[in-house]
Amino acid sequence: MFGLQKATQLTSDDETATLRWLAEQYAYPASDRPYLRVNMVSSIDGAVTHNGKSGDLAGPGDKAIFHVLRGLADVVLVGARTAVTEGYRQPSPDDAFTDAREAAGQTPAPALVLVSRSLSIPADYAPLANPTTLVFTCASADATKRAALTDAGATLVDCGDDTVEVAAMLDECTRRGWLRVLSEGGPSLLGSFVAADAVDELCVTTSPNLVAGDAERIAHGSDPAHLRPMRPTTIITDDDGFVFTRWTRG
Repeated sequence: MFGLQKATQLTSDDETATLRWLAEQYAYPASDRPYLRVNMVSSIDGAVTHNGKSGDLAGPGDKAIFHVLRGLADVVLVGARTAVTEGYRQPSPDDAFTDAREAAGQTPAPALVLVSRSLSIPADYAPLANPTTLVFTCASADATKRAALTDAGATLVDCGDDTVEVAAMLDECTRRGWLRVLSEGGPSLLGSFVAADAVDELCVTTSPNLVAGDAERIAHGSDPAHLRPMRPTTIITDDDGFVFTRWTRG
C-alpha cells in the first residue's frame, strides 16, 4: 500500500555538472504535440508569494532548476501580470545549453509568450518590442490597449474570441514548432491549464518557509474544481532545505 520514494540530495559544488545532471532529470519526453510543463514555487503552507513576489520564496537550488528548465524549453508561457510584477526579461542564450539546443534543432534561447486577456501591459515593458516575443490574447481585448501595444512593437496573436483559450494557445505552439512548452504561471494561468486538463507535468519547488497571510495558492480560477491525477516522478532536495518535485500525468 505504501511505497518509499527517497529524495535525491543535490550537493555538488560543480555548477556545470549540477546543471548537466538536472537537465537529465528534467529532460522532455519525445512528443509529437506540445508537452506542457509548468514550474511553480510555493511555501510549505501553500503560499505562492511573499510580499507579492514569488522571488522571495526562491533559493539557489530553485534558481538552478529555473535555469535548467528554460535551457530545455522551446518557449516560455507566462501570464503578463506575473511577468511584469516579477520583472521578467527576454530569455537570452545560455552557454551551458548552446550545444544541446543546437543538436536538438532549437533556437539559441526560448521564445517568450505573454498571456493576457485584458492587455493591461505597460507599453514600455521592454520584452514587448523583441521580435521573438508574442502576446497571446483574444479578439475582444480592448482596442485602445491593443493599438498602444502594437505601436510599441508588440506582436499580438488572438487565441479565442472572448477569452484566451488553452487549446488555441497550444495549437499556435504547434504551428510554430514549439513542442517543449514551459509555463511559469501565475496562478490564474495555471488554473486555466488545469481546467482544460492540459498540464502534462507540474514542477513544484517547496520553499522551507511558513508564510500564512493572504497569498494565493499556485493555481486558482473561476471554473469548477477538478481532480487531475498526477504521479511524483522525481523528488530532489538541496542543502538549504528546499524540496523539488516533478509530477507527471497519472
